[in-house]
Parts: sequence; C-alpha cells; structure tokens
Amino acid sequence: MKTALLIIDVQNGMFTVNPPVYKGNALLKRIKSALGFAKNNNIPIIYVQHSGPKDSPLEKGTMGWNFHEDISPADGDIIVHKGTPDSFYRTNLQQKLRELNIDHLVLTGIQTEACIDTTCRRGFSLDIKITLLTDAHSTFDKKEISATQIISHHNEVLRWFADTITTDDFINE
Repeated sequence: MKTALLIIDVQNGMFTVNPPVYKGNALLKRIKSALGFAKNNNIPIIYVQHSGPKDSPLEKGTMGWNFHEDISPADGDIIVHKGTPDSFYRTNLQQKLRELNIDHLVLTGIQTEACIDTTCRRGFSLDIKITLLTDAHSTFDKKEISATQIISHHNEVLRWFADTITTDDFINE
C-alpha cells in the first residue's frame, strides 16, 4: 500500500477570519509533525487549495488564498486546486494518485464538516484507503454547535469510512 499525506485548505484566510479556525496553532503544530514524518519517510505530500468566490477569505490570488507559511509546500509537493468541498470533484487529484500508485491517503486540514468529511467519504467510495488524523483537522464554532462538538462528532461518524488515529499514532507507526 502506497501512502500520501493530504493537507486540505490550510490557507491563510482560515486563520485571519474572525473568529479564526478553532485551535489553529495546535492544528498547525500537528500538521507540521505529520509533514516532518512524511518527508523523513518519503511519503508524497499533496496540498489541496480551495478557491473561493470574489471577496471571500479564500479568493484566488489573495493573501488569504495562499497556504499558511508554517506548512507551505516544498519543491516536489503536489498542489491540487478545488472549488467545492470535494477534493476529487473536477480536480486532478484522482489522476495524481493513479500516476503515483497511491492507494492510501492520510487526511488533515480544514474544514471538518465540509472538505474533510466530503473528501473522506469520496475517497472511500473510490476504494482508496483513508486514515483520518483525528486531532489534525479543524473547523469553526457555529451558532448551534461548537467546533469541539463538530470535530468529535465527525471523528465518530467518519470511522465508518476511515481509520481514525491521532497524529502521534501516525508518526509513531
């Protein structure tokens, strides 16, 4: 089984909106740990970059659209551009996975109930083995439900579609 690390939408705009993504600094720290492990073990790294509409926090070409400097892509990393919560829909992600013979994705990033959830389920339906790093994805508080509750709920639900482990478990495998 060939694995790749998938980092979804960890872009500046997620950290500059008010309020910013929940526990953003802890999220960046965990993703950096996963990145370091991936680089040290020759695991391909794929970044997914969301392009939002004009005047949105992720408007293409703006500072908000750029990847957060703490986890920016390096030479050789793959960047996939998307415009919906599904990292596979109308993107070249599936083609890149085929080219690299990747059949296992380790998911991290933002936004739990949208892009993480949709990409996890879609990857599963495409017969790709999915591992969700339960402490390396985040979202925003909502009026009716907190970010903590959203993350916890999705970690429970997505276990039907993915292996659910912590970042420490991933880097200590």
